[in-house]
Amino acid sequence: MRTIHCLNPISKVGLDTLPKNYQITTELQKADAILVRSASMHEMVLPESVLAVARAGAGFNNIPFENLAKQGVVVFNTPGANANAVKELIIAGMLLASRDIYGGIQWLNNNKTDDQIAKTVEKAKAQFGGTEIFNKTIGIIGLGAIGKLLARACSALGMKVIGTDAFLDSVLAVKDTLPSDMVFVKTNAELYPKCDFISVNVPLMPETKYMINKAAFSQMKDGVVLLNFARDLLVNDDDLKEAIQSKKVRKYVTDFPNNQTAQMEGVIAIPHLGASTEEAEDNCAVMAIHQIVEYIENGNIINSVNYPNLNAGTPKRKSRLSMIYEMDKNFVELAKKIAECGNKVIQFIHVEKNGFGYAIIDCDHEIDHITVDAINNLAGMIKVRKIK
Repeated sequence: MRTIHCLNPISKVGLDTLPKNYQITTELQKADAILVRSASMHEMVLPESVLAVARAGAGFNNIPFENLAKQGVVVFNTPGANANAVKELIIAGMLLASRDIYGGIQWLNNNKTDDQIAKTVEKAKAQFGGTEIFNKTIGIIGLGAIGKLLARACSALGMKVIGTDAFLDSVLAVKDTLPSDMVFVKTNAELYPKCDFISVNVPLMPETKYMINKAAFSQMKDGVVLLNFARDLLVNDDDLKEAIQSKKVRKYVTDFPNNQTAQMEGVIAIPHLGASTEEAEDNCAVMAIHQIVEYIENGNIINSVNYPNLNAGTPKRKSRLSMIYEMDKNFVELAKKIAECGNKVIQFIHVEKNGFGYAIIDCDHEIDHITVDAINNLAGMIKVRKIK
């Protein structure tokens, strides 16, 4: 029986997809894998039994994925599973910034006891007018799952769309899935001065931290609306405050409020609702569980954030072995160790990424514990697991 420990409530729809030989445990020390959403794992010490951690969501900054890589623990995320939910909230945020809907509702709540409200509202409504998004230009920084959906939706709403991505060549290879009149630029600097709205849809990494800063704001149109439904640290808050005060930024809409932006004039702060729809939570849980089961049962790695992906299918031979190793591993030595133990290797696949490698070996003979121990003792080997 395999056991899964949940650090956050996980969708029942997702949990119902677990095979019969899997069960949920409340005891971390007995877990083969962990499911997590927003709980911070940075101070946690995981037992050796844990093979994998799956985040039911796209972001993974709450998980010490680099340290876990050194321990042989595969970390997964679920890119694209919540993309539609986030896309819809970005559009809602864009409309809230264009039309002062929030201000109008506040005014109505403050005056709801007025028995002449039907008349007084006609006098007050002018202050909440705003502008339309039709024929305006939106710049999308980051054309992953969310960015692509947003581009199509904005085009359908009659907007002009400009996009850029760190891996633009890969995006252009499938640009037929994006609006035919969409404009692609190579750099953020080319995008900034052309846009009425800018949506930032990139992961938080050292190279993206504070990417929206004073220098970036100086290149933008006056009165731009900035949409950040990715991570708060992508934007320098001090520079943002100055940009709002100078009217460079008309509104900043974020799903990641912090102590500064929650109190800042000109900010529409949403309490991290992007992936909180029932559908998104179900989709993320189903994907996360599928990834855990594929790894435990077949050794396949799908959507890992700390190891290379590798899909060798279902084991069809007598034995399957998986190995996590440091990238300078000597494969000649590894092959010799397997041959010495009398195993006929039918399939040997290995991939490498970020200083780590992952390999799967399929054999026609039973791989005994002597072979496993011999491979495990090789220099640079992190974890060896007999799957079949």
